[in-house]
Amino acid sequence: MGQDLIYKEESYKIIGACFNVYKTMGCGFLEPVYQECLEIEFEKCNIPFESQKEIKLQYDGITLKHVYKPDFTCYEKIIVEIKAVSNLIKEYEAQTLNYLNATDFKLGLLVNFGHYPKLEYKRMVL
Repeated sequence: MGQDLIYKEESYKIIGACFNVYKTMGCGFLEPVYQECLEIEFEKCNIPFESQKEIKLQYDGITLKHVYKPDFTCYEKIIVEIKAVSNLIKEYEAQTLNYLNATDFKLGLLVNFGHYPKLEYKRMVL
C-alpha cells in the first residue's frame, strides 16, 4: 500500500536543485558556500525561498522570545537544513524534527553536501 509523500513535487524540485549544486561543486566546502550556491540554484529553478528567515518558536501554545533561523524555507512550507559533514548523525535528524515540532512546518529536508561520493539527504515529516 503506497503512501503519498507530503509536498512531493516541491521537495523533488528542492532535492533536484541540491543535486545540481553537488554535481557542480562536489564535497569539501563549508556550509556558507553551499548556502550561496543553493540561493543561485533556487532562483534558476524558480523555487520560492527565504534564506535564514526568523521563525517564531512555540512552547505549550506560548510564543518564545528566541527565534529559529533555518538555512532555507521554501514554498513557505518546507524547512531546508544544510550540512557539510562526512555523515549525517542522529542529532542532526533530532534537531530538524525539533524545529518542525516547534513551528507550523510539517516537512523538513536535511541535506548533507559533505558526504562522498554522493549527496546525502533525509525527509523529516511530522
